[in-house]
Amino acid sequence: MMTIRDIEPKALWSHFADLNSVPRPSKKEERVRKFMVEFGEKLKLETLVDDIGNVVIKKPATSGMENRKTVILQAHLDMVHQKNSDTVFDFDNQGIDMIIDGDWIKANGTTLGADNGIGVAAIMAILSSHDIPHPSIEAFFTIDEETGMTGAMNMNGKLFQGKILLNIDTEDDDELSVGCAGGIDTNTSYSYKKVPLFENSTTYEITIRGLLGGHSGMDIDKGRGNANKWMARIIWELAKTNNFQLVSFDGGSLRNAIPREATAIIALDDEQDVRNHFVRITNSLKEEYQRIEPHTHIQIAPIYCESQAVHSDDFNRILNVLNAVHNGVFRMSPDIVGLVEASSSLARVIVKDGNFTTQSLQRSSVESTKEEVSMVIRCAFENMGAHVEQTGDYPGWKPNPSSGILQLMEPLYKELFNESPKVKACHAGLECGILGKHLPGVDMISFGPNIRAAHSPDEKVQISSVQKFWGYYLETLARIPLN
Repeated sequence: MMTIRDIEPKALWSHFADLNSVPRPSKKEERVRKFMVEFGEKLKLETLVDDIGNVVIKKPATSGMENRKTVILQAHLDMVHQKNSDTVFDFDNQGIDMIIDGDWIKANGTTLGADNGIGVAAIMAILSSHDIPHPSIEAFFTIDEETGMTGAMNMNGKLFQGKILLNIDTEDDDELSVGCAGGIDTNTSYSYKKVPLFENSTTYEITIRGLLGGHSGMDIDKGRGNANKWMARIIWELAKTNNFQLVSFDGGSLRNAIPREATAIIALDDEQDVRNHFVRITNSLKEEYQRIEPHTHIQIAPIYCESQAVHSDDFNRILNVLNAVHNGVFRMSPDIVGLVEASSSLARVIVKDGNFTTQSLQRSSVESTKEEVSMVIRCAFENMGAHVEQTGDYPGWKPNPSSGILQLMEPLYKELFNESPKVKACHAGLECGILGKHLPGVDMISFGPNIRAAHSPDEKVQISSVQKFWGYYLETLARIPLN
C-alpha cells in the first residue's frame, strides 16, 4: 500500500511527513523550532535562531554555482490547528493523520498543515539534497505567521546576504505573486451623554441580515454591502423626516471581514410614518444592490427596551461620522490592472451604555497611500471629538513590474508549461511586505502548489501540482543569475 513517503518527489513528501509529526500551532513553535535546529545541525549546516525564534539554515552553493546570487528560501513554521466537531484529536500531542485521496493529500478530520508545511518541506529537500544544483541558500523559517506575523516583524535582517527571496506560500500553481497590501487598524471611542426615552415612545429594532460579507481585502472591490454603512444610511434617511432617538447600534464582527449583519434600536412616537419611510429606503437599497446582494433581509419590529437613548447632539455627531467616513476602495493601482491599491473597511460599530466605538482596517500595497487612507479615517473621527488609536501597522509589498526574478520566472513558466502564469498582487497580507522592510533591495516573489480550503479541516494539497511546482522550483534555482 502506497504511503505519503512513496510519492514523488520522495524527499519533499518525506520531509512533509516528518514535519507533520510535530505539533506546531502559532505562538507555540518550541517543538518545531527544536525539530528544525536538529535538522540543520544533523546536516552539519550553519544553523541559527534569532531573538524572536525564527530559524535560519545556510547551505553553500553546489559546485559550479558559487558565482550566482545567494537566494533566501522562505516559509513559515506554524500552522492553523482546526478540527471537525466530531473528530477526537489532541493537537498538542498528536501528529497529523494524513490520507491519500486520489490526486490529493488531506488529513483525517483536521487541518493538514500544507499551509505552509509544503513550503517548509520543499526548502528542507534542497538543504538535504546532494545532487540538486543550486546557488548559496539562506533558508528562513519564520514563526507565528498565522496570528500576527511577529516572526517576520521582529526578524534580524543582518543575518542575510541574499539578493533574491523566494516565498513558498502561494496556493495556486499558476500564479506568481508580486505584491500584497499592508494594513493598519483604526480603533475609535467616544463617550456620549445618555438621556431618557421620549415620553410615551415605542421602541423598535431594525435588523439587517443576509449580506454576503467576505474578506475585507480580497472582496473589497466586489461592491458588496457593508451592514454598518447600510444601517447608518437607513437611520440618516429616517431622521430627516421623523423625530426619534437612537438607543443602540451593533454591527459587524471581525476586524478583517466585511460586515454582514447589523442591529439598531430606536425610540419613536409615529410608528406608521416611520414604517412608510422605512419601506421606501430599504426598497431603494435592495434595488441598488439586487445583482450583488440577492438575499438581503431588512426589517423593523417592536421590541421592549428600557435603556436610555443617545443625546440629540451626540446622535448627530455619531450619525454624521458613520455616513461620512470612507468605506471601500480608496485607490486602484496604476501599475497592475484590476488591483486595489488602497481601501478601508468599517468593520465594527457599537453604540451602547454611553460609549460609541468603531473598528476599521485600512490596507494598501503602497506605504504613502496607506498613510493617506488611514489619515482620512482618523480625521473623520477626530472631527467629531472621538479618541483615535491606530495600531498593528504592517507594511505592504509594492508590485515591481521590472523585478529581475519575475523576468526569470515568468518566461520559464511559459517554457515549461506552454502557457503564461498569472502575475498577481493581492489586497491582503503576506509576509513579503514585512520581510522587504527588513531586507531592503531584495527582489521577492511568491509561488507554490495548489492548496485548497486552508485553515479548515477540508484542507488538501494536490499531488500532481506539487510535482509541477517541484520541477519549476528546481529549474528556477538552476537559472539564478550571476552576481
